[in-house]
Amino acid sequence: MTTGQLVRHLLEMLTTLSTSLHIPDPRQESLLLPRRCLRVGTLSLKHTSQFSDFTCVKTVGTGSFGRVCLAQHKRSKRYYAIKILQKAKIVKLKQVEHTLNEKRILSCINFPFIVALKTHFKDNANLYMALEFVNGGELFSLLRREGKFKEDTARFYGSQVVLALEYLHSMDIAYRDLKPENLLIDRRGYLKGYSRAVDWWAVGVLIFEMIAGYPPFFAEQALQVYEKIVAGKVRFPFFMSTDAKELLGNLLQGDTTKRYGNMRNGVADIQSHVWFASIDWVDILEQKVKAPHVPTVIDEADASNFDDYLEETPDTNASMLYAEEFADF
Repeated sequence: MTTGQLVRHLLEMLTTLSTSLHIPDPRQESLLLPRRCLRVGTLSLKHTSQFSDFTCVKTVGTGSFGRVCLAQHKRSKRYYAIKILQKAKIVKLKQVEHTLNEKRILSCINFPFIVALKTHFKDNANLYMALEFVNGGELFSLLRREGKFKEDTARFYGSQVVLALEYLHSMDIAYRDLKPENLLIDRRGYLKGYSRAVDWWAVGVLIFEMIAGYPPFFAEQALQVYEKIVAGKVRFPFFMSTDAKELLGNLLQGDTTKRYGNMRNGVADIQSHVWFASIDWVDILEQKVKAPHVPTVIDEADASNFDDYLEETPDTNASMLYAEEFADF
């Protein structure tokens, strides 16, 4: 296969991965909440409309468009994670619609394992999203510290991801950026997923990495990783159980018509798999199962489970930037 053929094949595959989505039959019994959209007007900080209503305590994350600040709401004294996005960078990187969609989706979802959006607002230079502060740290940090997880631990976290995806897919939402870095751990040890898109193939990648300690497709060069993904051959570590290998083989299936989660039975193929036999899905949903890892958290303002970053004051501008582009924010 030439490089050009590989790139075309890869783009076709990634398009399929990002759009292959099982929408559960509404007639089927479900563990999840009924379909409805929570609007921002019903959220707890609906009267907050400017950054000056908060005191920024510490930066707990950075990204391409800005940073995430642990902030205290001056009136209520509650703590939130405020995502500060620079309009100029969003426009430069052609991510306007992407950002607006993120706000729309977070405004419409309400689920135990997904970070809740409390309010959003904007000023001349920036966009702001105030989210619940989940202060147990990232699953990525825990995985790197432990090296790999026992299968019981991977099963605990994996079951929460499966339930979160079932919920999102029931609302016709795909979640294309599932990875340990986008999964936070709350103070009780349960997950809070945060991002925009997902598919069942990514669940397979996540569970594989939790058990093995490394991803199923890896290489020094990105093109080599793509080649391995296209080839679709997965080498399982010797210590992985037969049941885990069988489940992951069906999740990492390149043919979307044969991939667990996308077939006739939908998510039931995953939830009823023998690897998940010990999971009580209702107890997981209601957070009654003892977490394998409970982070050390002193209080709601404790950010010790996150890395340290250089502090910066948000940029301001005398006039409104990109008013038309972000009119819907």
